[in-house]
Amino acid sequence: MLLPAFSAPGRFWRGNLHTHSDRSDGGLTPQEVCRRYRAEGYDFLALTDHFVGAYGYPITDTVPFREAGFTTLLGAEIHSGAMSNGELWHILAVGLPEDFQPPHAPGFAPVAGQETGPQIAARARAAGAFVAIAHPQWSGLTLEDARSLEAAHAVEIYNHGCAMGCDRADGAAIADLLLSEGRRVSLVATDDAHFTEPDHFGGWVMVKAEENAPDALLDALKRGAFYSSQGPELRAVHLDTNAVTVESTAVQTVIVQGHGSAATAVHGQSLTSATVPLERFRNSPWLRVTVIDRAGKRAWSNPVWR
Repeated sequence: MLLPAFSAPGRFWRGNLHTHSDRSDGGLTPQEVCRRYRAEGYDFLALTDHFVGAYGYPITDTVPFREAGFTTLLGAEIHSGAMSNGELWHILAVGLPEDFQPPHAPGFAPVAGQETGPQIAARARAAGAFVAIAHPQWSGLTLEDARSLEAAHAVEIYNHGCAMGCDRADGAAIADLLLSEGRRVSLVATDDAHFTEPDHFGGWVMVKAEENAPDALLDALKRGAFYSSQGPELRAVHLDTNAVTVESTAVQTVIVQGHGSAATAVHGQSLTSATVPLERFRNSPWLRVTVIDRAGKRAWSNPVWR
């Protein structure tokens, strides 16, 4: 079986799903943010400013910056309610309608009487958005918090801004625990770029779709027809009864991960194809793949269910 990202029709389009401009706390105008991503070879961008009252609840209009070979998805980083640690929820919502009803979220602190994080996430998903749990490690997210966000399509497995700004980039632990509880979440790498520090062009998604158009990209994201990367390219992931075969650009390590401690790695030099046996995964209902190149950059497949 070929994983859906590689068997789906179309081609891969490179995009960033988590970005800020001076409509909230970013350092650049929306036009300049779009220009820079386009200049760096991205096919699409979601500009996701902070959806709080202090900034006028922006769903930043990037439609004027679309052009041949480059498109945008409307969205926001939405906030409402307190997590277990008492801090405000941060939830990524890509594909929001322009008229999405704001919560009562005046700033970056929870206030009495506002929606919970799970409630606003459910509203965003019902409105058509692709919803992701943002930067779990940075947020101090607990497993109980993650469980409660039932509307989430995905978890940020890597957040480049959090890597550069506080060394809290990881979402793998939360994602794997959810997977082991049966939650069919996908995994996204993002920049969370503000352009106020070196937080850009470090993590992205490669989305398989027949055209580089907002509706096609959003549909592919919701179906899990993508992989995430810091640099390496995944060319194919084949699953059969006894092994996973991974084809990629040159890497040094190919790892298959599963439930609990189940993991097996193959190491080598300039690997472009590797077969990983599945002896350790007999009791794992799900698998995912990580590849690591010579520079330490990673790419991640979405989970596959067996």
